[in-house]
Amino acid sequence: MTTTARASIHVDATPDAVWHAITDPATIARFLFGTRVVTDWTEGSPIVYRGEWEGEPYEDKGTILEFVPNERFVSSYYSPLSGKPDVPESYQTVSYLLAADGDGTLVTITQDGCADDAEAQRMGDNWAMTLGSLKSVVEES
Repeated sequence: MTTTARASIHVDATPDAVWHAITDPATIARFLFGTRVVTDWTEGSPIVYRGEWEGEPYEDKGTILEFVPNERFVSSYYSPLSGKPDVPESYQTVSYLLAADGDGTLVTITQDGCADDAEAQRMGDNWAMTLGSLKSVVEES
């Protein structure tokens, strides 16, 4: 059995502005710790995340599963840093969900496939930090 990590935040911007931020490689690098994203943003296409974590280079990867502008972006996700083998069972699903929320946008990120509640909490905390950075980047634009 696995558990799902979840984090949400209200961003004082339109869904269109938030969507741009989560799909524009230059903006992604600003809120996702310098990560460089390579993809063509088409369902079924690969997505690769490259960067450096604690002085070590990494390359995480996945496949775009759903891509609905201004609503949701879902991909499979695998990181060698997980210590798990690169096999289908090691991939998780990460979802960015956007919903109009008054004058802004509610952004929710979920990551399934967490081994236990502790991992789900850790990943949820990481996503909460990422969302805080996203909010800052979008609202200052």
